[in-house]
Amino acid sequence: MWKLTRPHNKHDKLVRDNLLDLEDHHLVRPELVREDQRQVWVLTKRGHGEAKQLLEPKGIRVSALREKKYDPVTGKLLGASYDDHAAAVTSTAAELHVAGIGHRLGFQTEIGHRLGNGYVQRADLVVRAPEAGVPVLLLEIDRRSEDAHELVAKLRRYWEWGRLLPKDADKHTVDLVRSRPDVIGRLVDHEQRLWRRFYPPTGREGLLPVAFVFADTTEAKVANTVKVLEESGRRYWAPRRYDTDHRGITALDYGQAVPVVVTTLERLQEHGADAAVWRRLGRTDHQKLTAALDNPDGDALYRAQATRADERAAQRRAAEREAQRPVCRRCGQKFNDERWEEITARGGWTAGDLTVCGTCHADDVAREQAARLQAAVPPPNEDDREPARPGRGLFRRRG
Repeated sequence: MWKLTRPHNKHDKLVRDNLLDLEDHHLVRPELVREDQRQVWVLTKRGHGEAKQLLEPKGIRVSALREKKYDPVTGKLLGASYDDHAAAVTSTAAELHVAGIGHRLGFQTEIGHRLGNGYVQRADLVVRAPEAGVPVLLLEIDRRSEDAHELVAKLRRYWEWGRLLPKDADKHTVDLVRSRPDVIGRLVDHEQRLWRRFYPPTGREGLLPVAFVFADTTEAKVANTVKVLEESGRRYWAPRRYDTDHRGITALDYGQAVPVVVTTLERLQEHGADAAVWRRLGRTDHQKLTAALDNPDGDALYRAQATRADERAAQRRAAEREAQRPVCRRCGQKFNDERWEEITARGGWTAGDLTVCGTCHADDVAREQAARLQAAVPPPNEDDREPARPGRGLFRRRG
C-alpha cells in the first residue's frame, strides 16, 4: 500500500496513520506481516463497498473482496501462502507504478475471464497504462507454487478467451465458427470478439498480452519454467507464417498469438520495471516492456516486404513483356504499345502488314491512299480535247 500510494517517500508513517484510522472505522484490516515486518492491508467488506462507490471511475472495477477463511475444524486462518502471493502481486503493481507504468486506479486484481465451458480464469493483476504504451497487460504472479504445465494451461485459457464471440454475435458468424473453428482467425477480426467488450485495443497485433512475473524463487527454476512455456505453449504464443504467394517474405503473422513476456520480481525491484528486464517468449534478449511487446518482424515488416515484392514482380513482368515486344521487319525498330495493341487486339483486320511497325504501316497506308486517289482520277475524253488550230503542229510543203 505504501509503495503504491507514496512510492517516492522513504518513510511510511503517513500511510500507516491513515490505515490505522481506516481500521478504526472497520474499512481495512491487516492481512499479514511480512518478513521485513511490513504489514499487508486489505479492504473489509464494508470498505470494499464504499470503495466501489467512491473510488471507482467509469470502466474500472474494484478488485475482488479478500475475505478471511478459517479451517472449520481447527479454526485456523487459511490461505497463508496465498497471502504471500497477494503481497507479491502488490509489490509487482508497486514496481510498475514507480516506473510510471500504470496509475493507481489503473490496477485491478483477481479479474475473472469466463470461458465457454463456464471456467473462470482469473488474472492476478490487470494493468491499464496507455500513457506508457501499454493499453492493457494481464499479469500472472508465480512463486513457483504451481507446476510449469499449469502455467501453460493458463496461457491456453487466455488464448481461448481471446477467441470467444460475444453473446449477441451474429448468428451466421456463430454457426460458421462452430462448424469451422479455423475461420475465427481469418474472417472474425478482434473488433468482433468478446475481449474487445472489456479491454481497449492493444495497439499491436495479436490477443491480450500476458506477463509471467516469478517471485521468491531461483534463476534455475525460472529458466526451467520458461523453457516449458516456450516449448509446450508454442501454439498459443508463437506467430505463424503469412499465407501469401509473395516470395522472400520473412515477416511473421502475430494476429492470433498471445504476446507473452517474463521477468522476476527481484529484477523489477533491482532495476525498475522500465528497464530492460522483460523477455519475450521466442526471443533471447531482455528488453524494455514496450519493446518486448512490439513486433518489429510483424505486420509493418510484412507490408513493407509485400510492397517491395509487388514492385519487383511488376518490374519482372515489364521486362518479360519488353522481351516479347515485336521488331519491325522493314526498319528494325521495336513496335510501340499502340501498334502492338493494334496487331493483337484487333485481330489484324485493319492492321495491315503485321510485321511492320506503326511508322512503316503509316507509310504503307499513305501509299495505298495515294494510289487509290490516282486510280480514282478519270482519263481525258477524246471529245473534250481542244481542236488543233491551223498552222500549229502541222507540216506544210512550200510550193
